[in-house]
Amino acid sequence: MERMKSYPSYKASYLPDMSSIPAYWEEQRMKHSFVEVDERSITGAEEMLSVSHITGVTPRSQKNVNMFVAETNVGQKLCRPGYIAINTMWAWMAAMGVSDYEGIVSPSYGVYKPINETYNPNYLDYLLRTEIYRAEYNRRSTGVNSSRLRLYPDRFLDMRFVCPPRNEQDHIVRFLNWKVSQINRLINAKKKQTQLFQEQKRAVVSTAISQKGEQIRFRNLFTLIKGLNITKEQLSESGVPCVNYGQIHSKYGFEVNPDAHHLPCVAESYLETNPKSLMQYGDFVFADTSEDLTGSGNFTYLNSRSPVFAGYHTIIARSFERCNYRYLAYYFDSPQFRSQIQQRVNGVKVYSITRTILNSTVVVLPTDKEQEAIVQSLDKKCASFARLIEKINTEIALLNEYRTRLISDVVTGKMDVRDVEVPQYEAVDEFTEDIEEADEDVGIMEEDSL
Repeated sequence: MERMKSYPSYKASYLPDMSSIPAYWEEQRMKHSFVEVDERSITGAEEMLSVSHITGVTPRSQKNVNMFVAETNVGQKLCRPGYIAINTMWAWMAAMGVSDYEGIVSPSYGVYKPINETYNPNYLDYLLRTEIYRAEYNRRSTGVNSSRLRLYPDRFLDMRFVCPPRNEQDHIVRFLNWKVSQINRLINAKKKQTQLFQEQKRAVVSTAISQKGEQIRFRNLFTLIKGLNITKEQLSESGVPCVNYGQIHSKYGFEVNPDAHHLPCVAESYLETNPKSLMQYGDFVFADTSEDLTGSGNFTYLNSRSPVFAGYHTIIARSFERCNYRYLAYYFDSPQFRSQIQQRVNGVKVYSITRTILNSTVVVLPTDKEQEAIVQSLDKKCASFARLIEKINTEIALLNEYRTRLISDVVTGKMDVRDVEVPQYEAVDEFTEDIEEADEDVGIMEEDSL
């Protein structure tokens, strides 16, 4: 971890959340360095770009998500290297960045062209998505609530952004490229550790359930129910807990308990309008789409009697009669069951898991006594894997927080890195944390904006 070193002196900042900046830094209105442009594609053949609060401006082809696809890209806005692209609807989340690519974006996006070389594009890209500026975008956006907020060009161009001397910006970029690359590599190494433990756990589960039993079609054991037809905008911090496909893929695999896990919520009115999507104890909920083949069949089961809704892109599987839910959870998490799903799904970037696919699978059920013995054995063996994975995930979360804080502290002048000697240039590895949730956000942003 870097030792915090402050600048010798500071002066007051115009931004309420920044308080102060180094005494010799400037704060310039964006309109002195950028101008809004509205160039349109004539052929629609250019690369479609995505704009995310996590990854900034990237080619949509790199995003493994099910995004809205227009019939034609003719008339989309052109975005060139060095231009700022802003998702106007989601600017309050800092969905913006400086593009490294030649491409096109939605006509509803804001595109801004540099008119001088005041800013190093990479410095500005780091700066744009800091929490300090995200709060300022929120204040300057107009609308009733988050689903209707818009950051319009006049409001954005009037904002003041910190502006160190250009040579100092260049050094800050070299420093952050070096440190962020180190952090990203460490995060990726820890993610590989969790993958290894997951593979070892699956091998243990596979061995435990490999004994013979009665083979029963999935459709003869479960009835399937569709989850709520909602979007992320309808989620809140209060109401009835709700499990969506993003959490199934990234957080609450195998089992979920609202008394132990923090879940987003939906309005209590859904209890009256959509009671069928309310889960019961022992219900399984499958994500109906996956970004890769290995994620096909991801699920969780409700290990609680508290009310929980199944949210968007989910399918509830409810057993016709009481059974050993925990045994079934282990079975659904096994290679034996997953392979059945993976052999049936179709897709390239997005794999759909339909009711037909689930109903066509086979479930192996030993005797009740054998099921209980398997559960007791696996609970004991898998607990150690769970502890190891939880520990590593905590370390990853701390590294993510540290990276975010480091970037913000350096680009806003809280931390002086002028005297830090930077080794030979290293390219920044792509951000990979929380990729399901991040790309899930991007997908909804793109669809709502076109």
